[in-house]
Amino acid sequence: MSNTVKLLAALVAGVVLLIAVSGRRGAPRPEPAATPAAVPEPVQTRQTLGKKTQNVLELSQALEQGGVRAEMSITSQGLEVASDAYRTSVGKLAGMAVQQKMAMFQAENDRKPKDYREFMERIIEPGGPDGLMLPMLPYYQEYAYDPEAHELVVVEFPAKKEQRRKETTGPAGL
Repeated sequence: MSNTVKLLAALVAGVVLLIAVSGRRGAPRPEPAATPAAVPEPVQTRQTLGKKTQNVLELSQALEQGGVRAEMSITSQGLEVASDAYRTSVGKLAGMAVQQKMAMFQAENDRKPKDYREFMERIIEPGGPDGLMLPMLPYYQEYAYDPEAHELVVVEFPAKKEQRRKETTGPAGL
């Protein structure tokens, strides 16, 4: 090695050593924040492919919790098109299954379910032998029942989506 390279390596090693030693001794530590900001619980993701659910929220409660009706068309570009197609297709297929069971309910009772409770008991039938098993949606989406329109809708929670983005990419979005 040339003398210049050896000198440069020794200089870098000296600077690193100086920084390490000075950092250990009397370097003032930053004061902790007076009141730490409330840190939200990490968003719990879930497996979706091949998974089923019977969880259906009441639409009014979902909207109060910050949910918005999900866009049920493919709007993404690039690599996100496949996941967008999956999300929209399973939401539409679940809606079709509910419509079919609602049509049978209406044919038998000459009316549609009167409220969310009856919808859950007679259409979704959680735990029942004829219960509807809906395809699982991503962690930031849930099914909800609209009692006025008598239909199943998909509700998206943008805050969950944004929080997860920050958890995985950092505050700068990198």
